[in-house]
Amino acid sequence: MADRKLVVGGAFAAALLLVAGAFVLQRGSETETFAGCRSGVVAGGSGALGTEFTLTDENGDRVTDAQVFDKPSLLYMGYTFCPDVCPMDNARNAEAVTLLEERRIEVKPVFISVDPRRDTPDQLKSFTDAMHPRMLGLTGTTEEIDQVAKAWRFYYKLNDEEDQQDYLVDHMTTTFLVLPGHGTVDFFGRDVTPDQMAEKVACYVNAAS
Repeated sequence: MADRKLVVGGAFAAALLLVAGAFVLQRGSETETFAGCRSGVVAGGSGALGTEFTLTDENGDRVTDAQVFDKPSLLYMGYTFCPDVCPMDNARNAEAVTLLEERRIEVKPVFISVDPRRDTPDQLKSFTDAMHPRMLGLTGTTEEIDQVAKAWRFYYKLNDEEDQQDYLVDHMTTTFLVLPGHGTVDFFGRDVTPDQMAEKVACYVNAAS
């Protein structure tokens, strides 16, 4: 277990470097729109992260990015067999969504699996339903997931793949805020609390309206 923690820890350290390189201060009209909400934004503008995609949702339906991000969304990528990090992060995101609902702000929590071998639609549905009734789980082929991860500059790596059931996946723990018409506008690390996340997301949603 100690060895596994070291492996995952190393991946997180690498992920932090990737995140640091992915987000820098940007000038322009969009920065002015959200100036009161953030200190740094996506390098190259809101289009720098993300891509068009078609994935399979937890109900077995094929859905596009336009259908998924039809309202403000908190996007997290991970896997349902994750022993601790993914459940904790998604529970935090779900709590932030609930806090936003109290402000009459509807935000969609989205979970994309980077482990399509094990994360079937049924498996995803069990995971997301336990987190929040409106959380949407998505999976796809390995090639589709790779394309999405690359577009969001999201690092992940499957370990011990010869074990078909009991293997870990190193991955970043970033939550991305995606707004319709603006794309990915900000991101949150693991240290952000539900209240802090809700406050920041509310700022963006109000500024975009």
